[in-house]
Amino acid sequence: MSMSDDPFDADRVLTRSGCACGWHRSAAEHEQAARTLRCEPVADLSEQKRNEGIVASAVMRAVFPQDVARRAFLKSVGAATALAALSQFFPLKTATEAFADAGPPEKKDLKVGFIPITCATPIIMAAPLGFYAKQGLNVEVVKTAGWAVIRDKTINKEYDAAHMLAPMPIAISLGLGANAIPFTVPAIENINGQGITLAMKHKDRRDPKDWKGMKFAIPFDYSMHNYLLRYYLAEHGLDPDTDVQLRSVPPPEMVANLRADNIDGFLAPDNICQRAIYDGVGFLHILSKEIWDGHPCCSFAASREFITTAPNSFAALTRAIVDATGYAAKAENRKQIAEAIAPANYINAPVTVLEQVLTGTYADGLGGVKTDPKRVDFDPFPWQSFAVWMLTQMKRWGQIKGDVDYKAVAEQVYLATDTKKVMAEMGLAPPATSYKSFSVMGKSFDPAKPDDYLASFKIRKSS
Repeated sequence: MSMSDDPFDADRVLTRSGCACGWHRSAAEHEQAARTLRCEPVADLSEQKRNEGIVASAVMRAVFPQDVARRAFLKSVGAATALAALSQFFPLKTATEAFADAGPPEKKDLKVGFIPITCATPIIMAAPLGFYAKQGLNVEVVKTAGWAVIRDKTINKEYDAAHMLAPMPIAISLGLGANAIPFTVPAIENINGQGITLAMKHKDRRDPKDWKGMKFAIPFDYSMHNYLLRYYLAEHGLDPDTDVQLRSVPPPEMVANLRADNIDGFLAPDNICQRAIYDGVGFLHILSKEIWDGHPCCSFAASREFITTAPNSFAALTRAIVDATGYAAKAENRKQIAEAIAPANYINAPVTVLEQVLTGTYADGLGGVKTDPKRVDFDPFPWQSFAVWMLTQMKRWGQIKGDVDYKAVAEQVYLATDTKKVMAEMGLAPPATSYKSFSVMGKSFDPAKPDDYLASFKIRKSS
């Protein structure tokens, strides 16, 4: 998904490269290009040349979405003729100037907070793999102890932006758990990528109807983990407020609490689930995608004030995250990513654990090995229907009182329109709409009818 690939090279596949200079698919291809004087390191390119490459690449991707057709066309007419033909129908020079008019980042040195979990993969990997630097930014990604700390440090402007649970910016904007401050979500960090893990002593206690009195950990009250676990329990006839105990525990502390018998299980990010299995203290009951396949989990978030005061920095950050997310979405990159995010200053986990999560071939803790390449996936688009669903659950469990303008809140916080523009500028194909229907445990959700959906639940917090 790199926009610096040469779109007029008939031998090139327009995917992000794997060489040091950022222009080639492999180190071997880089060396070959260097020998034939075709390699020009990104660092040596002028800003104008970089912008020309980005715009031309975006146009070529739009005209030829399939690499086979693009390469055939180029081999037939040649790069110079192709460029001339495109310039007749599309003002490449004007588009390049417009692209450049975005201006340099107002602030290049930025801090982005994250929790050490695989949900933060695009935010973390964008540092060691150069995605921030590619956008002219010097970003320090800061490992943080818990979600309340992430929230507070971002609100207090110690962080310019942050890795947040997908519902958190909604909660902050509505003043739930903190003063109301307008926050935004320009990108979703990950979809799926969670699981319910139980202590080994419960391996013969798999029916949730038998879980009355059990203690479960969730990362935060305003989290998909909380809403998905509550949903799962309620669909099995348990009231999560009276039949079990739910405790907020920072993800890095969950395995220790399971080992100490302080909790019976948790719904947590997959690397926490896999670490419990790796340490022999738990097993995977189900993946979160078995509750809702394609659900969002974490987000890249920033305050509305940051967008207003540093729009170019915000746009550059968003481009870096979208680009990194696209790279993370490709299965062939997952092992490299696992190595990049494993060190102590990032997730601080064995590479084996992270590979099992990211590649989807994993031990289940019960002696089996399972394969699911979509155990965790990455798609940056902030569907506003995701926000509407979260609002229904906030209201269902008493976090929101009174009437809710679902559409207004969703569109103020989840910046689908802005993200569409960024994706289009990068030569990607954003969805045509910002809302979609989906199914959660077999129950259809129509974002146009949130109150009907909410009224359909028998188990909910009494008003």
